[in-house]
Amino acid sequence: MTKITCFLATEDAATAAELRAEALVKAVYVCPAMTSSESVRKIAATSDTHYTLIYTKPTRLAWVHHGLHRMVQIATDTDAVLAYADRFNQGADGQVQEAPVIDYQPGSLRDDFDFGSVVLIRTDALKKAVAGMDVEWKFAGFYDLRLRLSRLGKIVHINEFLYYDIEMDTREFGEKLFDYVNPRNREVQIEMEQACTAHLKAIGGYLAPSTFKEIDLNSEKFEYEASVVIPCRNRARTIADAVKSALNQKTSFKYNVIVVDDNSTDGAAEIIAQLAAENPDKLVYIAQDKTYHAIGGNWNAALHHPKCGRFALQLDSDDVYSDENTVQKFVEAFYAQNCAMVIGSYQITDIALKPADMAPIEHREWTPDNGRNNALRINGLGAPRGFYTPLVREMTFPTTKYGEDYAVALRISRHYRIGRIYDVMYFCRRWEGNSDASLDVATANRYNTYKDRIRTWELQARIAENSAR
Repeated sequence: MTKITCFLATEDAATAAELRAEALVKAVYVCPAMTSSESVRKIAATSDTHYTLIYTKPTRLAWVHHGLHRMVQIATDTDAVLAYADRFNQGADGQVQEAPVIDYQPGSLRDDFDFGSVVLIRTDALKKAVAGMDVEWKFAGFYDLRLRLSRLGKIVHINEFLYYDIEMDTREFGEKLFDYVNPRNREVQIEMEQACTAHLKAIGGYLAPSTFKEIDLNSEKFEYEASVVIPCRNRARTIADAVKSALNQKTSFKYNVIVVDDNSTDGAAEIIAQLAAENPDKLVYIAQDKTYHAIGGNWNAALHHPKCGRFALQLDSDDVYSDENTVQKFVEAFYAQNCAMVIGSYQITDIALKPADMAPIEHREWTPDNGRNNALRINGLGAPRGFYTPLVREMTFPTTKYGEDYAVALRISRHYRIGRIYDVMYFCRRWEGNSDASLDVATANRYNTYKDRIRTWELQARIAENSAR
């Protein structure tokens, strides 16, 4: 009979007892820390059964009837090196909620990819993966392990609800978005970057810093040197603030503001129209037709407008520039760093511009030599963003409402330099009206699946180009 060795991050006696009562289980061990190379090696050395089960939470684990048997059955039938499943979250109040996860794909390189709290690993693959580890990780042990496992075989998502656990992180999705850039996590991020970079080299997806293409920023003539692009849909409460902060910029060159309204129904369109009437020489108002556009489509409308400037600079409809020099700094950075895209830094605030209790988001994980490789691991490259218009006109934004800028940034980084400004360029206002402030599980999963797909496509393109060299 197939047997399992279990390793638990919890000391909960009931969890261990339930597993020991299973005929499939040979042994159960408590292993509180599973992030280091040392802990992963100990797990691999201790396990002597066909499968190794790892439970990663310090809380109670309970199984759906025959759930463990089902997990083993699917892992065996698919010859998976790692299998994981959907689960239920049960709160302290006894409330149970579905917590499905998403399929793993080549672009699922985020170190925070959600496997749930239970993974079932084929032990021979576990031992082979661990044998190849040549770095002593303090934090990236399990991340390195699953990247290595993905090179050895299939990682299989069982889209069935097989167990229950307690969700410890009760924050909304929008609150979790910035974890990977929290300065307190910098030491962790360095290790994760190193592990991901090694993985990219192993699969042929790594890009060396010497392969950038040069770009001539003056190859075309433009009436305007820069355009601030503001896509908008139903932001009556904030759109005027955004537009006015863009109109009040001081520059040594001619610039304009392009506001693209995507069929707002809350009065935002009327506000934009009034501002355009008051600023006819500086504000371009584009009213979209009734077909589907999303944020990406709104960007394309602005980029292909004849009055779009040489550099298209992003400003969201509920945010404001930090001061009157942002546009000038953007343009100067393009020329100084000779790049096709520039990314700034920002401060998170509330609707009244009160700063959040965290440092500015600087995205220090971006470096000139390895940023475009690390970009495949993280869920975004930073903001606000500026683009060299002729190049992005050729690429076009995907017509989506989430991840559209990330897709373009990845595509640019494949061949061109991306410049950085570490000054706070704008205030990112988090409030109850933000589209990503509070997302249900289905929406968050859909967004994460799309970003993983973007990474998969980009990774495939990079591997193909490397192979052709």
